[in-house]
Amino acid sequence: MTGRARAALVVAAAATVAALAALSCGPSAPAGGTWARIQARGVITYGADVQGGEPYLMEDPGGADRVVGFEVDIMDAIARRLGVRAQFVQYNWSNLVPSLERGDFDIAMNGLEATTERQARILLSRPYYIYAETLAVRTGSAYRSLADLKGRRVGTLNQTYAHDLLRDAGVEVVLYEGNEEPYLDLVHGRLDGVLLDNIIADRYGCPRDGVECLPDDVARGTYVIGLRKQDPELKAAIDAALEAMIADGELERILRTWKLWDHRQGEPVEAVAANTAGRARSFDAAQWRLFAQAAVVTLGLSLGAFLVAVPLGVLLAVGRIYGGPIARTIARVYIEVFRGTPVLLQLYVLYYGLAPYYSLGPVQAAILGLGLNYAAYEAEVYRGALLAIPRGQTEAAKALGMSPWQTLRHVLFPQAFRIALPPMTNDFVALLKDSSLVSAITVIELTKRMTIAAVDLRGWLVPGLACALFYLALSFPLSELARRLERRLSRDQRPVAL
Repeated sequence: MTGRARAALVVAAAATVAALAALSCGPSAPAGGTWARIQARGVITYGADVQGGEPYLMEDPGGADRVVGFEVDIMDAIARRLGVRAQFVQYNWSNLVPSLERGDFDIAMNGLEATTERQARILLSRPYYIYAETLAVRTGSAYRSLADLKGRRVGTLNQTYAHDLLRDAGVEVVLYEGNEEPYLDLVHGRLDGVLLDNIIADRYGCPRDGVECLPDDVARGTYVIGLRKQDPELKAAIDAALEAMIADGELERILRTWKLWDHRQGEPVEAVAANTAGRARSFDAAQWRLFAQAAVVTLGLSLGAFLVAVPLGVLLAVGRIYGGPIARTIARVYIEVFRGTPVLLQLYVLYYGLAPYYSLGPVQAAILGLGLNYAAYEAEVYRGALLAIPRGQTEAAKALGMSPWQTLRHVLFPQAFRIALPPMTNDFVALLKDSSLVSAITVIELTKRMTIAAVDLRGWLVPGLACALFYLALSFPLSELARRLERRLSRDQRPVAL
């Protein structure tokens, strides 16, 4: 690497660090006084994620612009007893605790599990529901306990007590963002088991053909309301409201309405579930190794997808320019469909939509999905490069007696490659970053590793900087290689022209 290139890399890294540091300085939560502000405005805001679905919180099936669910009913009852009105605020579930700490809403309530880790970070209300961790396996499976699944693939949701239990069980943990997806993968043989709360298992897993929920509870825990550390007055008020709801039976009536009342609600349980021991609390060598492994996955996915995109893009470009009416129509339809729909949607269709007919693995689906999508963009790059070559080149080749294939291979393609190289480099860098989308189909690449580390470390700045530097380390050498190729292929050898 030249001195100029090294200097550029250092400057870019420094700019990345400065930018991310600036972005991390978001609004901070006011120091206390939340309960007084709630009373003054007459509204208590609670953060939750409507994607959590039934029965927690969901859009009203009647079409009204409101949400319903057992936690909505509990929150409305608490607000009524506090003399205020409850207002739902939509936030991604995985970001509820950081957003609560920022002061984006007053409290967090959305299946928030009481754990020692959360207790050390935020205040937790008294429990309002006792849940059990339910283990599901495929019907007819020989696995009858979590111990039987050691070394096997088991799915769960990120940032949950079930995730902590699986990390101690010696299984290969597969993380999901939605409730239904792990059970779909279990049915199609991509998983050997699923461990989730009984509320989720009873609605999304156990009734499904091909899924068997084992009868014994793996563990138990409680749902609580999360509050900022500086709001003990608000915690006392909410605890008093919950106690009153238990005493007069309103909490039980709400749970029975949603068919959630069971024998567990009357049994003693630890208020706070213990977390796994020995969790990483600093960005140490182990974290760097995990990020390096995720970087290898990201690079492998990107290279594999580009190896699909380039030849397919060439075929599409040739078909659009030199093909007959049918070939031109097929190529254009393909390009418009894949450019006109989100790549995330295409990944979902490949991974989940095709599963009943052909079950692709997550890495296979990721490479194929990204490759098919980027082939449409590459096709337009190559089409433009081919059309940029003067017509006289083709006519000269014909005059020399070359066949159409020889003309493409020996005359047009070499010149088109030189023209297409800069946008190809740009597309590969974009593909490298778009590979972050494959975490939606359970692949742990750089961005997903960053979010997992951020939860473990209780902070986003250091993992975010590490992730950015790894992306930069992957993309910068490629850009430098492309510049060298451009320089070599260019008629004008002067570096300043580049």
